[in-house]
Amino acid sequence: MKKLLILTILLGILFFSSGQTPEQQSLIPTLEKWLPGEPLKSSLSNLHVPYWGKMISIEERGYYPFVEFLLRKGAHFFTFGFIASVIYLMLPTHTFRLLNATWITLLLAIGDEYHQSLTSGRTPTLQDVLLDMTGAITFLLLLRLFLLTKRPKKARKR
Repeated sequence: MKKLLILTILLGILFFSSGQTPEQQSLIPTLEKWLPGEPLKSSLSNLHVPYWGKMISIEERGYYPFVEFLLRKGAHFFTFGFIASVIYLMLPTHTFRLLNATWITLLLAIGDEYHQSLTSGRTPTLQDVLLDMTGAITFLLLLRLFLLTKRPKKARKR
């Protein structure tokens, strides 16, 4: 029951954020307040991220918009990683849990991008679905590895 509640909360947050316009979601005023003086700017200036046919960088966007971009893409990775993990843990153990959790998460990622397409100023992208699934698969593999190492020794010998 706790897992279902956690999944519902995660999906609710996802649905809410996907329905917001870029202006409603802007983190720039908060970043300007929390990161005065543009810390780590020299290190981040060396980072260039290929995205949607462009190289996204501080030079291309400016410091605060670039940091916001990194946070948003990180949110994709981690949100879908957590969603996939909760789905995996909710599935019965005798099923193809890893595969089923991956497919369900893929459908949710596609649905999220579709929902964004219905929101003014938002653009759905295949790259975001790929980023979502990279987070999902990474988390699922780490979770599976963790669960395998936590098994009692008798259960591992089978």
